[in-house]
Amino acid sequence: MSVVKRKIVSERAAEPVGAYPHAWQVGSLLFLSGIGPRERGRPTIPGVQLDAAGQVVAYDIVEEAKAVFRNIRFILEDAGSRWENIIDVTVFLTSIARDFHAFNAVYREYFAAIEPCRTTVEVNRLPTPIHVELKVIATLE
Repeated sequence: MSVVKRKIVSERAAEPVGAYPHAWQVGSLLFLSGIGPRERGRPTIPGVQLDAAGQVVAYDIVEEAKAVFRNIRFILEDAGSRWENIIDVTVFLTSIARDFHAFNAVYREYFAAIEPCRTTVEVNRLPTPIHVELKVIATLE
């Protein structure tokens, strides 16, 4: 028995920052790479203020989260899936103490109707000057 394996690259989501696709379809599952809040073709990051040296001056975790969710929606739709098909989410935050409650409130708005499994971890840093990244597994219809 042959399992369908297909690479997914969205033309709407932010470009990957490394040598990996946005997602892989394996059978009826989609495995998304870590997705951050950057926007395709734009040097700025939603919710992040940088100084002239590229250092973070301030950030808004809610705005970053909304941009992450938008990128995830783009990838899911471009792969032939949809938001409601998300079954598992891993959240990476750079500061659980500072950001968990605000992130959790906006997460609840977007995910309350589907209630996927979720794991949240704190990481020292992420590859670009962002403060949240999500790894998602979803099904195809």
